[in-house]
Amino acid sequence: MRCPPRLLINTPDVELWPADLLRARGNRDARALAQARWLLRRKRDGRYLAAAQDRGLVPLLPRWTAGIDAEAALDALDRAPRTGGQGLAPAAPLPLHRIEARLQALGLRAEDYAQRTGLALVPEPAWLAFAGHDRYRRPLWLQADTARAWHRLRAAARADGIALDAISGYRSHDYQLGIFERKRARGLSVEAILAVNAAPGFSEHHSGRALDIGAPGEPPAEASFERTAAFAWLRERAAGHGFVMSYPADNPHGIVYEPWHWRHDGAAA
Repeated sequence: MRCPPRLLINTPDVELWPADLLRARGNRDARALAQARWLLRRKRDGRYLAAAQDRGLVPLLPRWTAGIDAEAALDALDRAPRTGGQGLAPAAPLPLHRIEARLQALGLRAEDYAQRTGLALVPEPAWLAFAGHDRYRRPLWLQADTARAWHRLRAAARADGIALDAISGYRSHDYQLGIFERKRARGLSVEAILAVNAAPGFSEHHSGRALDIGAPGEPPAEASFERTAAFAWLRERAAGHGFVMSYPADNPHGIVYEPWHWRHDGAAA
């Protein structure tokens, strides 16, 4: 059986992953994944819902369609390419579903937050390209042109003796909400979290065009990154590959200084 193309197919509630990029969470999952092309994964909690095999769809959870737009997921599965990415439409943005409900759970309103920070709502793309693995051996998903730009940036740095790590790339709205929920469970206030993380729906990571970048041996997402040779190289060379630092010191969005966070804007200096 041929493996599916290295794409993440996106719907508001479900992601379709190439099955061979996911780890089995038990014997039943292992058997299903071994014979599957795609794995339907719920965004909200990462649960494996169903495996798409040559013989059909194999549910991995009872009532796996409950609480999600299963029709959108099945339509995406029907349209998913079997090999390569040929004929796949450009990555159109998904509708901004349920953003207000996500923000209300945090005591926020989209309009008020946008006005206060100057940040815009960021839709998720309908599909993303596999850009290799991040520092933690997790699949790294980016928009296709950003994935190519990241590979060129990393290769140019390597040629100059600089090693760059990807810490994270694309994040869904649900994933961003999970960051807030975990930090609130540790006792942090919403305002304290907002100084470090954009509200769900407003993170540049939703676009698939933003990367958190690190250097081997350096802790991830720490201001100490600015003292590394990797950061000095990025300051000098990243713009030539279309990357800009989104949150410099004293930025107008109320986000702390993030020397590790870089956005691909598609333009080279």
